[in-house]
Amino acid sequence: MSWWRDRWPTVFFLGSAGLLGGGAVATLLGADETARWLWIAATAFGLVVSLVSTARAVQRRSPTVDIIAVLALAGALWVDEPFAGAMIAVMLSTGQLLESRAAARASRELRLLVERTPRTARRVTSEGVTEVPVEDVVPGDHLVVGSGEVVPVDGRLEAAGTLDESALTGEARPVERTAGDDVRSGVVNAGPPMDLLATAPAAESTYAGLVRLVEQAQASSAPFVRTADRFAMLFVPLTLVLAGAAWAVAGSPLRAVAVLVVATPCPLLLAAPVAIMSGLSRAARIGVVVKGGAALEALAAGQVMLFDKTGTLTRGRPELASVVTAGGEGDGTDALRLAASLDQVSPHPLASALVSAALGRGLELSMPTDVHEVHGYGLEGVVDGHVVRLGKASWIVGNARPPWLQRVRRRAALDGSLTVFVAVDGVAAGAFLLEDPIRSDAPRMLAMLRSSGITRTVLLTGDRADVAEAVGRIVGVDAVLADCDPADKLAVIRAESGTARTIMVGDGVNDAPALAAAGVGVALAARGATASSEAADVVLTVDRVDALADAILIARRSRRIALEAVVTGMGLSFVAMVAAAVGLLPPAAGAVLQEGIDVLAIAIALRALLPGRLHTIAMSEADVATAHRLRAEHDLTLGTVEQIRSVADDLTGDDLDLAPVASLLDRLEHQLIPHERADEDLLMPLVDRALGTDATATMRRTHAEIEHQVGRLRRLVAELDGTAGGSAPPPISPEDVVELRRILYGLYAVCRLHNSQEEEGAFALVPATATPQHPSHLPAHLPAMRRRTRS
Repeated sequence: MSWWRDRWPTVFFLGSAGLLGGGAVATLLGADETARWLWIAATAFGLVVSLVSTARAVQRRSPTVDIIAVLALAGALWVDEPFAGAMIAVMLSTGQLLESRAAARASRELRLLVERTPRTARRVTSEGVTEVPVEDVVPGDHLVVGSGEVVPVDGRLEAAGTLDESALTGEARPVERTAGDDVRSGVVNAGPPMDLLATAPAAESTYAGLVRLVEQAQASSAPFVRTADRFAMLFVPLTLVLAGAAWAVAGSPLRAVAVLVVATPCPLLLAAPVAIMSGLSRAARIGVVVKGGAALEALAAGQVMLFDKTGTLTRGRPELASVVTAGGEGDGTDALRLAASLDQVSPHPLASALVSAALGRGLELSMPTDVHEVHGYGLEGVVDGHVVRLGKASWIVGNARPPWLQRVRRRAALDGSLTVFVAVDGVAAGAFLLEDPIRSDAPRMLAMLRSSGITRTVLLTGDRADVAEAVGRIVGVDAVLADCDPADKLAVIRAESGTARTIMVGDGVNDAPALAAAGVGVALAARGATASSEAADVVLTVDRVDALADAILIARRSRRIALEAVVTGMGLSFVAMVAAAVGLLPPAAGAVLQEGIDVLAIAIALRALLPGRLHTIAMSEADVATAHRLRAEHDLTLGTVEQIRSVADDLTGDDLDLAPVASLLDRLEHQLIPHERADEDLLMPLVDRALGTDATATMRRTHAEIEHQVGRLRRLVAELDGTAGGSAPPPISPEDVVELRRILYGLYAVCRLHNSQEEEGAFALVPATATPQHPSHLPAHLPAMRRRTRS
């Protein structure tokens, strides 16, 4: 039955078209009687199909206008107009075939997710590599993924790999991932065999969740389509009245049949679903899975957008913000390298932050040995002969309260940071402060939403008010509501829904009730589907929230095209009906005209499959590669920027040691400044080309300010150590220390602001899945940085 269900539109079309064409050939050859019987057969074929369709609709108690087709076909046989009947049959079969093909194309991207679901995994054990069902994989398992194989579960790479992520993101280019990167199930290993540490069981991995989403997708009719069905039902009595009046006035059933022939509302019944399903296909192509036409239409009608904070406007996973060393010397590079080496084998969510930060700074990690977890405290192991501990302060520092510990706790409280402490060979080495940074594409996404027709944006979060207000100001929302539990979020959504159509965006389990209550719930599932994905109407499978603004444009365009197709098709059909009723259009000519109207309406609807206006920035391959190379350099400078604050924090008036300041100045002049000049020469023109405007004026100004502040620091250090005038340096006064700190803190603030500008205004434009550059691919103008970070 499934084979016939998939192929009957093709059989119907080929059969009716073949009989119609055969009759035309017979007419040309002078065999008029043969042509007549061929057209009668086509009409009978169409009548049988229409009767079956009508009976099924009656059985389902759903409205149907197939009764018009039944009357038109039966009437054509009655008044001996077999050619008109054959044309009606071809018209019906053409519409069914176009709808079937559009549906198949629209669901193609979604079906791929199901067809490529991993079934088995290769697990590494002490006895070797064994193949096990994917359901048996648990977090902490070491897996091998062969070339061309699908990654079976979510995990973390233990060595660099090349991945094809097109099934999830639509991006065709292979992606190079470094050791420590998180990998989603369902992507394909496009390189040599790679090692993977499982971080989630199969049931909680990305593909398992997305398969459930596919099962929900396209499960409901769009409101516009249902309205079209109801409106089409008004056509039945109108058509019967008009046909009856034509029969009564003319005294012949011929005009009534002519009215019935041109009255079949295929534009209304087929064009609207085709446009809506085409919109679903376009959205899926950019990584936005919309669960059916109803969700697509609701997305198009949305006016108020509400956001959860964590994972939506922020990245949703901690990243290293700064390193505080116990001795107050250096930038903590050695401590970070040892800690990240140990964390390579840990499935803990915080482990990825340290591993990614170390690799981003170009550090070469070692494989740890004798690793074991101390429950409730942290992780311990041996790295390069050193015993390394990672975990809570009480385990690392004990009962001591050194000044640096107080500094770490104060900074963590002010910034809302997480802390991980590290000890090497039993001695506390420092602490890592981890933050959940704001997504670099979030401010741009808010601007795009406003240009897409969203009139109000609200941030809803359970976080404390000061943190929420800071995020809200940076991204540019209209209102911020903090300290909200799930019940509070529900209340806000109900209040907002009373005045406008709402869209709620979230990614956590606690967001599921709010997503279900909103007009449209949008879940972010780029790092795995959760309960929020199950409750949502729209799911983003790409890790870019700005795709949501493009999905809204697609939804509104699809709805507009559906309306255009229906109005055009039904308008022309009504004109043809009136013409047939007054005797200007005989049945045969009416059948040909109606076929043309139907094809025109469906062709209008199929425009929804074509690319429309999106916010996507077009960039050349060369510009993308340059941007990623500069982004790698940018990441390498982050440690230098954080060292500015560390050096300033450690400055005291007692026996001031200028050596750390001089070392920092050397790094600024030989690492940071060359990077900023490379940005000036390469990144700024790239952004201007992409946006078509002089969009980098503020970034160029901060480049100049950074160089100015570094120059002031150079002159002050030269004055304090006596190298400026060649004479013995004067004693360093408390005022000198204050001036040094003022310059350093000012420089730190400018650098942090500039980094945010570059991330939001430049790097956020670059496709997220484009191949990143490994630090070893950096140009030669940063040799000092590479030597220092790998020493």
